[in-house]
Amino acid sequence: MSEGAVLHLKGRVLVGPDDVRDELWVVGGRVTFDRPAMARDATTVTGWALPGLVDAHCHVGLDAHGPVDAPTSEKQALTDRDAGTLLIRDAGSPSDTRWIDDREDLPRIIRAGRHIARTKRYIRNYAHEIEPEDLVAYVAQEARRGDGWVKLVGDWIDRSTGDLEACWPRGAVEAAIAEAHRLGARVTAHCFAEDSLAPLVEAGIDCIEHATGLTEETIPLFAERGVAIVPTLVNIATFPRLADGGAGKFPRWADHMRRLHARRYDTVRAAYDAGVPVFAGTDAGGSLAHGLVAEEVAELTKAGLSAVAALSATTWGARDWLGRPGLTEGAPADLVVYGSDPREDVRVLAAPRRVVLRGQVVG
Repeated sequence: MSEGAVLHLKGRVLVGPDDVRDELWVVGGRVTFDRPAMARDATTVTGWALPGLVDAHCHVGLDAHGPVDAPTSEKQALTDRDAGTLLIRDAGSPSDTRWIDDREDLPRIIRAGRHIARTKRYIRNYAHEIEPEDLVAYVAQEARRGDGWVKLVGDWIDRSTGDLEACWPRGAVEAAIAEAHRLGARVTAHCFAEDSLAPLVEAGIDCIEHATGLTEETIPLFAERGVAIVPTLVNIATFPRLADGGAGKFPRWADHMRRLHARRYDTVRAAYDAGVPVFAGTDAGGSLAHGLVAEEVAELTKAGLSAVAALSATTWGARDWLGRPGLTEGAPADLVVYGSDPREDVRVLAAPRRVVLRGQVVG
């Protein structure tokens, strides 16, 4: 399609879970539900349309070894785009990917800056590795560099105990989260374990990644404070393999990881049933491939979310949470078209018929 072309989508447009329209138009790269004057010259696409999917935990510019070059970052972003992911919350990357913002054919990215971790308590080459007395300064730095988010590593294996342990003293995270909020940024944290959660939530954190350590004691606290979780179930599926690889050196940690994996679906379902906001994220870009958002949505349904709830976790609800528009009048035309109703079977997300980004058919 040329820049001035008009696109006409006919079929079923899922503006919201209960708001379904018969058609929309794309004029000047934006959505309209009013028939334009040049309608007879429009290119017509038929099917079931959703707002561009959201991967709320993704890492463009990162692989298993650390930062990657621009061609590799581009390939990652294109893989996500072709899977229908048109909005990414980049949950920590050591690479400068601002150049992606100038590319009309690549997904929109909301960055959380670079991970902030305790010294020698995270994956090598990923994070700023610092001590608690420097946490406020680094949070302020990443709040200014990011797009309204900061990412902490809340817990990791402690070699002195051989198990997952919280990384930060309560006072340090309270001061750091307060500083991020003062600067207009929200804070999220990587957390696998149980004991790291309550102090972070009580300190005012906005989101927890993975959240495998949620229990019947901490779930009500999350619900009361409105703290969201991004379970990354396609990543949690790797826990048994990780445990097998580390069991010889850290048997306590390995056993802990297997237990967290075994109850992963029950954990997510209990959190959702209690009213905890749940959003879809894949954790792509570390050791996981990009383009897995459909698998993550399917995993959420295995955890007990309805198809509509799981779709909302990657569309309507996720966009609202991140402050980005969906398929509303005048919004940028970022949408994905499918051959059948994804509310009937979310597995259709794995086979987009058309991907429209900034009003252009790109896939």
